[in-house]
Amino acid sequence: MKSAIRIMIALGLAFGLSACGGGVASRSGTTPGGITVATKNPVVMASKYDVQGIRVSVPRDLRVSEANMFYPIADIVWRGDVLGDRYAQVQAILEEGFAKGTAAMHQGPKVMLDVELTRFHSLTEKTRYTVGGVHSVHFILTVRDAATGAVIEKPRKVWADAKGAGGTRAIAEEAAGRTMRVVIEERLAEVIRQELSIPMPESTAPMSRNSTLATGTVAALY
Repeated sequence: MKSAIRIMIALGLAFGLSACGGGVASRSGTTPGGITVATKNPVVMASKYDVQGIRVSVPRDLRVSEANMFYPIADIVWRGDVLGDRYAQVQAILEEGFAKGTAAMHQGPKVMLDVELTRFHSLTEKTRYTVGGVHSVHFILTVRDAATGAVIEKPRKVWADAKGAGGTRAIAEEAAGRTMRVVIEERLAEVIRQELSIPMPESTAPMSRNSTLATGTVAALY
């Protein structure tokens, strides 16, 4: 009986970790949210747009869980703020992350971004202070003309997953100020830059200190 219980626990833990797992994704990669670069030289990215504003929506019909288990079945799981309105808390995280990522985008057509959150599944206390996992953030991005509201890029789903440390490493990161919120906001900023940028042709990319970066580096130039 005891061995059967141990097997069931192990299977449940394996399921939770595999569900928390997920890759870094991107339209140009083989999985949905980060970027894949396989070139010998740094890739210089330039903004496609002059971002005038960002409207973030967190639908109230998304399911929230406060259960302290390895993998709660819910749309929103967030423990980086005190207990409160999780919808408002994750909306603030998205707004700050996207604001940082688009702060230097001032060239190209003027646009507004519409962002609708579909998933924000961070780590529970139990996961954070044991095995760690993945902060899973998914959203629908629409790019609109800032003046007319016309759709320039139709809605698309974007993954912005980020690895979350666990155990002693998580405790050390917290002590150093690298909280779960910092990790997620950095990832959101990175992903929105990737989604709204294009690689510059080698012949037009300016020479700068970025040219000395290591193989596969992505350098943003706005």
